[in-house]
Amino acid sequence: MTLQRILPFTRTLLDSVLAEGGIAIDGTCGNGHDTLFLAESVGKSGKVYGFDIQSEAIESTEKRLQEADQYTQVALFQETHASINNNIEKEHIGNVSAAIFNLGYLPGGDKSIVTNAEETIQSVTDILRLLHSGGLLILVVYPGHPEGKIESEKVTNFVTDLNQSHYQVLKYQFINQINDPPYILAISKK
Repeated sequence: MTLQRILPFTRTLLDSVLAEGGIAIDGTCGNGHDTLFLAESVGKSGKVYGFDIQSEAIESTEKRLQEADQYTQVALFQETHASINNNIEKEHIGNVSAAIFNLGYLPGGDKSIVTNAEETIQSVTDILRLLHSGGLLILVVYPGHPEGKIESEKVTNFVTDLNQSHYQVLKYQFINQINDPPYILAISKK
């Protein structure tokens, strides 16, 4: 058996909770790969909310979605993921199946524009309220750069303290790799 790498394992986790007609959130659109995966998973009858502060990320995501004919079920916002609560339709509150965040910086983009612990923790708190029972939040954490190291410590400490009566928290990490590789924090709402 070969252990799944980080990004394929996120897809395995998402597949376990996403279905046609579901509601999903991409808190950090980046180049649009996860947004497209979510859109394909929930289908035309579902809804995906995508967030990113960088115009390049939103444009790249929009293009990827249009090329795959998966744009109609997606709402994109050039805003921080900390604004998620302001943009979710009321009927979707408590009905979100999955959310994913790739923390850090836009691949191939400006490495000085990064996610930060305070906004991420606020977003995690907000998403946990939006998930339905059995819903899943996935954080792909990148501690391999200075800001990422700080964010990874604070966010990991925060989710470690979540009440086990309400949430299950998984950390999936390859511990024998060099250069602080990324890892997954997955939070399932009971």
